[in-house]
Amino acid sequence: MLGDFISYIRSKNLLDPQKKYLLAISGGVDSVALGHLLHLSGITFDVATVNFNLRGTDSEEDFTFVQGLATRWGVGFHGQVVPLEVWDKLSNESIQMKARTLRYEWLEDLVIHHAYEAVLVAHHFEDQLETIWLHLLRGCGIDGIYGMAERRGHIIRPLLNFRKESLVTFMESNGFTWREDRSNQKDIYQRNFIRNQVLAQVEQGFPKGLKQMAESFGRIKDTGKAFHHLYERWKNEEVVREGEYEYLKISSFKTIPGRHSMLFYWLRDTGFSSAQVEDILQAVDDNQVGKLFHSFAHTLNVDRENLLLGNRKNEFLPFEIEHTDVACSIHGQGYDILRIQKNSFVDHSSENAMMDVSSLIFPLKVRNWELGDRFLPLGMNKEKKISDFLVDLKVSMIQKRDVKVMLSGEKIVWVIGLRISELVKLKGSTQEVIYFKKKAHP
Repeated sequence: MLGDFISYIRSKNLLDPQKKYLLAISGGVDSVALGHLLHLSGITFDVATVNFNLRGTDSEEDFTFVQGLATRWGVGFHGQVVPLEVWDKLSNESIQMKARTLRYEWLEDLVIHHAYEAVLVAHHFEDQLETIWLHLLRGCGIDGIYGMAERRGHIIRPLLNFRKESLVTFMESNGFTWREDRSNQKDIYQRNFIRNQVLAQVEQGFPKGLKQMAESFGRIKDTGKAFHHLYERWKNEEVVREGEYEYLKISSFKTIPGRHSMLFYWLRDTGFSSAQVEDILQAVDDNQVGKLFHSFAHTLNVDRENLLLGNRKNEFLPFEIEHTDVACSIHGQGYDILRIQKNSFVDHSSENAMMDVSSLIFPLKVRNWELGDRFLPLGMNKEKKISDFLVDLKVSMIQKRDVKVMLSGEKIVWVIGLRISELVKLKGSTQEVIYFKKKAHP
């Protein structure tokens, strides 16, 4: 076992004898075996253990046992004791999650404050299969088949390739002792049920079943890497970023194989679920132009030719602009408010606005546009509904929610970023111009 361990960590370049590590140890056979293997291999390490106070005197004895191991190995010891009241009103599963969170946060702090190279944890071959089964039963995609990585961030798992029985044999053959956690035999925890019932039954019925299962998961993982390579290339070619929006042409995915996966991986980091992706695809197939979908932080719009993705907006509060103001922010877009003399120059950009000051009534008001709003667009002699104006410009549903209007008195004088009103245009008699100039992004 020791020779196999040394060969494995060298072949994978997992551990460096010149660096110091932190071993997360519970007192159980897996983590104690890893401690002995590290000690015999000449790897420099300290140990860290947590007394969660969940198993009475057993928890205290585990803690004392690990302290003794640290002394025997001649390594540094870190111990944490969690107060009993932390577990009040938590279910069995939430206790497991809470304990895991507390443990890893504490270990991360130790790594930072003591400059350890990484935390070493004793997950082994069967732990890996248990993790993948849990992911499958919770409804994972291809990423869930990946299981635990040998190295991720500050975590290294040097035993993922080793069977539990080989660790036990190593301990027994060397006369090493460990602590038994009797809660591991209780099937009230999901992981224990998979370990004690599912995997045990598989191995009983298929002597090579676990090994072949791991090999199958490995091949699926490799297939997943190929998919992600192709997905990233597709995303880079098809997803366009303009300002705060992302655009994806419907034609780029509508008929391709695996379109659900392509769309899901584009949207998953913005909070959309697999079920929502299915609804989005149905809306695309049914040509439901204007349909909106929301995650906790984003909104997606099914438009004529594109899917548009943007941040979910907070409520916009109307505000006023006084004659003396020199700047304003309209839903995150900053504008400088300048005063210039007539005939200085004319800015024809639709995102900016130049207006005749004598035509305005201050304070100017900025609010969301509303159904029924009308204004007289520059260059026209008849009022138009803003809803029709936006349709004419082919403004998408997701973009319409961001449209703001500026009012002088009761009249709309600017559909902000799109067009001013004929009522405030610059004329031959204009003496003073107010100029709303959009600030450049840093």
